[in-house]
Amino acid sequence: MATTVTHQTTSGASASAGLPGIASALGGDISDLFVKLLVAQIKNQNPLEPTDPAAFVGQLSQLSQVEALRLLADQGTASASAMASMQVITLGSQVGTDVTVQTGQVQLDTEPVQVDFTLSSPSTKTTLVLTGSGGVKHRIELGTKPIGTVSTAVDPAALGLAPGSYTLGVETSTQEAPTTSVTGLLGNVQIGSNGAAMVLVAGVGQVPASSLVGFHGRPTTVN
Repeated sequence: MATTVTHQTTSGASASAGLPGIASALGGDISDLFVKLLVAQIKNQNPLEPTDPAAFVGQLSQLSQVEALRLLADQGTASASAMASMQVITLGSQVGTDVTVQTGQVQLDTEPVQVDFTLSSPSTKTTLVLTGSGGVKHRIELGTKPIGTVSTAVDPAALGLAPGSYTLGVETSTQEAPTTSVTGLLGNVQIGSNGAAMVLVAGVGQVPASSLVGFHGRPTTVN
């Protein structure tokens, strides 16, 4: 079925309005679509009231701007893809090393997991709270802690905690609620469905690479 394109010549600029959306909807190239519309506009204009040539110049100028923006967007996409690939390669060299992830979750199995948080004020009563399935809370009393980083090892066996996912929280005497982080072994690195780098960390699970806040090298072994 043939398609007839007609134009009213009330304004030259209106003929090219929405070109990017039209081209996208038709699955065509903006430049090719613009030329077709321009030819159709010239052929169907009122001979007694021809379109002002300045309008055609304006349309050409708009096309140039659209093409420049599209080129810039393509370059941005390519750059983002290249940066993501470089990030994966860089992080890949860290596989097998200990890293710290800022997170409010911890995945417990059988091995102890290091949990850290930073206090901006001294706390006379400090408690690490792990909330498991069903909302059951498990409290680890840490006592008085000064300003600075607090590190503690969460030992599932010693604490009688079943394997699974727990939400982390900190209660202090000053009502401060610091963010928590977990240190574990970096298992692998991959690109997620959204194009962002994802990392698998022991004690945490798979999280965005952007949540990494520390690199500590390979774990020491005792002979």
